[in-house]
Amino acid sequence: MASAELNLQASRPAAEPLERAVADSAAALMARQKADGHWIFELEADVTIPAEYVLFMHYLDERDPELERKIGVYLRARQGEHGGWPLFHGGDLNVSASVKAYFALKALGDDPMAPHMERARQAILIHGGAASSNVFTRTLLALFGQVPWRAVPVMPVEIMLLPRWFPFHLDKVSYWSRTVIVPLLVLMALKPQARNPLRIDIGELFTVPPAQLRDWHSEPPRSRWAYFFRGLDRVLQAAEPLVWQSLRRRAIANAVAWVDERLNGEEGLGAIFPAMVNAVEMYDVLGVPADDPRVVIAKKALRKLVIDEGDRAWVQPCVSPVWDTALACHALLEVGGPVAEAAARRGADWLVERQITDVVGDWAVQRPGLAPAGWAFQYANPHYPDVDDTAVVMAALDRLDQQRYHEVVQKGAVWLRGMQSSDGGWGAFDAENTHYALNHIPFADHGALLDPPTADVSARCVSALSILAGDRRDPVVEDGVAYLLREQEADGAWFGRWGTNYVYGTWSALAALNAAGMPHDAAAMRKAVDWLLARQRADGGWGEDGRSYWEHQPRGEGSVSTPSQTAWALLGLMAAGEARHPAVAKGVDYLLNSRNAEGLWDEEHFTAVGFPRVFYLRYHGYRAFFPVWALARYRNLTTGNAGPALHAL
Repeated sequence: MASAELNLQASRPAAEPLERAVADSAAALMARQKADGHWIFELEADVTIPAEYVLFMHYLDERDPELERKIGVYLRARQGEHGGWPLFHGGDLNVSASVKAYFALKALGDDPMAPHMERARQAILIHGGAASSNVFTRTLLALFGQVPWRAVPVMPVEIMLLPRWFPFHLDKVSYWSRTVIVPLLVLMALKPQARNPLRIDIGELFTVPPAQLRDWHSEPPRSRWAYFFRGLDRVLQAAEPLVWQSLRRRAIANAVAWVDERLNGEEGLGAIFPAMVNAVEMYDVLGVPADDPRVVIAKKALRKLVIDEGDRAWVQPCVSPVWDTALACHALLEVGGPVAEAAARRGADWLVERQITDVVGDWAVQRPGLAPAGWAFQYANPHYPDVDDTAVVMAALDRLDQQRYHEVVQKGAVWLRGMQSSDGGWGAFDAENTHYALNHIPFADHGALLDPPTADVSARCVSALSILAGDRRDPVVEDGVAYLLREQEADGAWFGRWGTNYVYGTWSALAALNAAGMPHDAAAMRKAVDWLLARQRADGGWGEDGRSYWEHQPRGEGSVSTPSQTAWALLGLMAAGEARHPAVAKGVDYLLNSRNAEGLWDEEHFTAVGFPRVFYLRYHGYRAFFPVWALARYRNLTTGNAGPALHAL
């Protein structure tokens, strides 16, 4: 045997500990399965969500002192060493998050002169004060009378009456923008004031009194479009009081009807926290009684997002049961064996029941005539099936039992193919959502008004459709592969829109190219492999934090290794034919040595994204199913239990 092969054998994790770890970790994952077959893990964002929930209760004067006390424990614990609050674990101070957290803590009764409040106040002022907050934060402050309404860009409710050919139309922005904006338009038109029973104010967070400020544009212009839209905003500010009241009443009625249709029962408008809050406040300002079924169920949907841990509580931005269940099924199918496969089948049967076939959602504006057949991210969200979830669910069902789930998968495939955009890629919820100029309106200072195609979502679609196509050439897949090759960065990585960041995007793309049959020695794969190998940390893992979404920041790097990102890197390398590379063995050792007493992994860092540079996520399930998946695949590819396979993911 050659010395290189001897070295490789020595560096490879022993089969017995690996097998035991796969079995024990899979058992721990299966122990988290619900009785009806699905998995759901907590989904955590930054402190803005629990802070906004506190302020929401004060807005309505519907306080819950015990819940507020518990949320206060959470908010104080999340304060950073810099005095403020970050967007992700270990991140830099974010002014908007810090203003909301400070405001909420003051509403909870924290003394402004307490050390933690003084530190927060000084940190916020050093970073420009509350006037430097983003548009959504300034809107909240306007509702509480902390800033004048001219601090908020005008979004006239008459938008509801615009024809589709108009430069701005709701159909031209993303699903999350639509569901947040429509009820907010009513609030911005009627300009209500929070009840604020304790009369809390945060004037001390401004470097200049808000009444004296004239320029509220906190973000530098990102293009010439920004100058045009800022000028238009000044015109709209002056013209808004002149709007005919009959026209305004008609527009408000349209907005209410739009929300009513999409209220989505106990899962809430759009099944996302900001839209759900805006819906309740819209009904409130319109005088809808508190016992109206719409109000009752909308409040119940919000309350369901609360995670009460006994001594502390926090609030989720949404829930992720379909996503969690589909990914857990993939991990268990990789583990194999009758017990794991039986658990995956229970999960699959639960997923089948949630395919959306009876509601034609907003996506149909761009794809009229296409039959609905996708899956949502949450328990229910029929107007907004998720392309990414649909691809992952289809791939799991097809791998588990092609015959049993054939009809369900084929319906999904028709819808998935139909949602491809003209450039060959896929967005998350809509096709052709690429009116990029709209990202420069003053209201969109977060830069995430749209839902254009992205490499990670497109990779999942290519992966799923490649497996369904088999040996047959599929032009949709070919266009998707061409899109992915165009999106590869010069250094070999791919951008990750929904997971952090280049590690996630590169895994996604490598899995897709492998499933599509690209040779492992292809230049695109070799560049990506080299990029991943160069980012491995000394402990054998991979880690990348949210700073990589800013220009001139390291890509694929962070302060620590994380189990989920290590698993992505390993899955990506194995998809590129590198299962026996020493770096892969080292990464596997990192996972084996970092398991906790439960048999899973701990992960404080945020490894997912809502909006890059604005809103980050910590999927508590990522530390569970991705490492199990990676370890099981490594075992399958290196111990002879299974040969290399073109699995979709």
